[in-house]
Amino acid sequence: MSYEEKGTWVYLVVSALTYVGYVVVVMRRAGDGPVAEVPYLSPMLWAIGIAVGLAVVGRIALEIAKPSESHKADARDRDIDRFGEHVAVVVLGVGMVLPLVLALAEAPHFWIANAIYAVFNAWAVFGAAVKLVAYRRGF
Repeated sequence: MSYEEKGTWVYLVVSALTYVGYVVVVMRRAGDGPVAEVPYLSPMLWAIGIAVGLAVVGRIALEIAKPSESHKADARDRDIDRFGEHVAVVVLGVGMVLPLVLALAEAPHFWIANAIYAVFNAWAVFGAAVKLVAYRRGF
């Protein structure tokens, strides 16, 4: 497994788990009350910060546990990265229609912010998944 593929696995797992963790925290805070009134800013920022930290630490830990032969991306790695980003940007572009519609409808900030965060997370997870499929099955 190449260095880039390992990093993509870490990115996928961390992105998915931190988003699920964020949703769990927000739902627990909501309890029986309206979700839109939950103080979401702090958990969202913590989730983003934790995701960044875990991605860095996870990649380092994986590299220590199973060192790669090379840390340089080869032509295949670059092609797969480009392909994954091209496909994932469609998810981002289409997904951003939701927060735009919410903003135009003057929805509460909670829904707009969470829609943006969900779309960015979907972009990250989908992009990583597409790249991993390309690594395993080719183009």
